[in-house]
Amino acid sequence: MTMRDFPKPNVENTENYREATRLSSRFTSDLKAAGSPKKVAIIGGGLAGLACAKYLSDAGHEATVYEAREVLGGKVSAWQDADGDWVETGLHIFFGAYPNMMNLFSELGIHDRLQWKVHKMIFAMQELPGEFTTFDFLPGIPAPFNFALAILLNQKMLTLAEKLQTAPPLLPMLIEGQDFINAQDELSVLDFMREYGMPERINEEVFISMAKALDFIDPDKLSMTVVLTAMNRFLNEDNGLQMAFLDGNQPERLCAPMVEKIRARGGDVLTNKALDKIVVDKDGGVQGLVMRDGETIVADEYVSAMPVDVLRRLVPREWSTMPFFKQLEELEGIPVINLHLWFDKKLESVDHLTFSRSPLLSVYADMSTTCKEYYDDVSVLELVFAPCSPIAGSPVNWMGKSDDEIIDATMGELARLFPTEIATDPKWPATARPRVSRGVALPELPDGAKLRKFAVVRTPRSVYAAIPGRNKYKPSQRTPISNFALAGCYTNQKFLGSMEGAVLSGKLAAEVVAARAVGAKLPDLKEVQPDIIAAAHAAAPKDPVGCVGNSPIAFGGGCTFDDLRQKELRAQDPVQLAAAAN
Repeated sequence: MTMRDFPKPNVENTENYREATRLSSRFTSDLKAAGSPKKVAIIGGGLAGLACAKYLSDAGHEATVYEAREVLGGKVSAWQDADGDWVETGLHIFFGAYPNMMNLFSELGIHDRLQWKVHKMIFAMQELPGEFTTFDFLPGIPAPFNFALAILLNQKMLTLAEKLQTAPPLLPMLIEGQDFINAQDELSVLDFMREYGMPERINEEVFISMAKALDFIDPDKLSMTVVLTAMNRFLNEDNGLQMAFLDGNQPERLCAPMVEKIRARGGDVLTNKALDKIVVDKDGGVQGLVMRDGETIVADEYVSAMPVDVLRRLVPREWSTMPFFKQLEELEGIPVINLHLWFDKKLESVDHLTFSRSPLLSVYADMSTTCKEYYDDVSVLELVFAPCSPIAGSPVNWMGKSDDEIIDATMGELARLFPTEIATDPKWPATARPRVSRGVALPELPDGAKLRKFAVVRTPRSVYAAIPGRNKYKPSQRTPISNFALAGCYTNQKFLGSMEGAVLSGKLAAEVVAARAVGAKLPDLKEVQPDIIAAAHAAAPKDPVGCVGNSPIAFGGGCTFDDLRQKELRAQDPVQLAAAAN
């Protein structure tokens, strides 16, 4: 594969992009503050909170973001280690079918920071270690035919009979649209496959990779609505599945331009400003925010852009029996581990994202090849280790394992996947397991690529767990509280737990605040389910439990672990470290 970036595809000529543009334009037209700007406090400096502040600033309001950590980005945060190398919370890819994100890049004037790759999907071949197969999207073929042709042209993953057997169950997705997709939320991916007679092998060949890439869990635990939603978005746009890497770290290359916009319009973004509690007035609205440093923040409007797990710990006693907030108990973040592996040699990697199709690993990329800031003559692999705990479907609780145990298992898997490249290294015993390529046993490889450094980033609660039956509990950005709105990829929006979903949720929360400020019609409150209403009526009020500790774990972030951070995790979320079968 040629190691080069490709021109930006035409991502603008889609209805989703036009819809995103229309929403953006409202903040400078009918939602523009008419001489009475509001002071807005936004809790959380991830993409949702920054997007919310950016669009409220566009509308003329004074938006201030309060971020508990010293770094911005939330689930896309990154930091430098002692050597100056960047460590990222996750491996993040930008798709052509991310209309609000693409719209934001245009508004910020930073499209040139996206490094677009050739339009294809690359899969490691489990049965042929060291080899790959691809879905190639031919230029000039419109969607959804380009996707269908890409699958038909691939001869290594599914037989023609399996491909023909797979297509009919997916047709209602294209014909009936979102109504059919939403109706499948009670089914897991495996349930859907079996109910509609799809071949079992498509699970092994495609859906395991998709499930782990979309939500870090296996198909027997993932709602089919998630897979269908992703497929519907990607299949209906010519360049929907074309991927891009950011040309450097997320805080500097994406978050910083948003901060500049916010500050240029009179707002601000503050770090190391952790929330202690939400104070409620006599009418049930927000009176103010008490921060951990003792400061009290008073504003006209308030937005929570915190992860759902953090918000649940801070819901005030006065709101705890309200059905709207009671439904949050049905949502929780999924654990994930992100790995950085620095090698002493250059691997024969591709300039793209790769689906590993491994039982331990999800997707990976050689950042020394794919990302301009990380270019090097030795390889730097970034890998998603998933599923990583019983909560996510793993038989082993890797969240509770040591870094060395996680890295040894990963190195053994890489040695299996790439038997002619990864060295047999006594430091990592798993690399000494027998290697086979095309049925032929290979000798040990002492002179292959050896690991010289690694980082293990654990996020105990990442994107919300999209297990069957959860979709109906996702709250609207508008809440029953007259001066309080929600942002976050767990809120009700059509782009799942993704960067795109986070940005859209921030825009929708900004729309609520801006509409209220000018007296415009507010978006609807999403209906709360009857079982939640009944549970809320039967519940006794309870005080917020708060967040334990000062590490990123306390605020829903990812970090490398030490004894202190493990202690904080045990105190706040002990199920994460519970024993599991090996």
